[in-house]
Amino acid sequence: MIAMADERLSGTKASRRKQRKKKGTLQARRKKEFTYRGFTMGELLEMPFDEVLGIMPSRARRSFVRGLNEEQRVTFDKIKLAEGEVVRTHRRDIPIIPQFVGKKVAIYNGKEFKEIEIKPEMIGHYLGEFSQTRKSVKHSGPGVGATRSSKFLPLK
Repeated sequence: MIAMADERLSGTKASRRKQRKKKGTLQARRKKEFTYRGFTMGELLEMPFDEVLGIMPSRARRSFVRGLNEEQRVTFDKIKLAEGEVVRTHRRDIPIIPQFVGKKVAIYNGKEFKEIEIKPEMIGHYLGEFSQTRKSVKHSGPGVGATRSSKFLPLK
């Protein structure tokens, strides 16, 4: 019985299995292409702006339908036309559109400008979402007088 099992493993079936396994490891994984709501990046860039607005989230769409104010419009155009340089801005309330992808923007968070590169996954979000204005509180140990035992310091 054991001899029959060895015979079966060393047969053609085992060699075919080895070849399949070898072929599977040789093929490199293909990177998944980015899609935004079913559209590829190329299709988004070729679309008219009205159609792009139609597939964006309602809050971002409403910002454009109501119209950007003058400061927002200036910053919006600067980012759209930027080629390689970093655009610094205090305007955190500008929605990210497909034409912004690949641009670098430095967004003010109240203390400093945080530089980000806009990626396709950021489409539909606002600039301010990527430059946090608050940071988490990190407490150290208690100070002198914070606990009863720290009141009495030994005299030398």
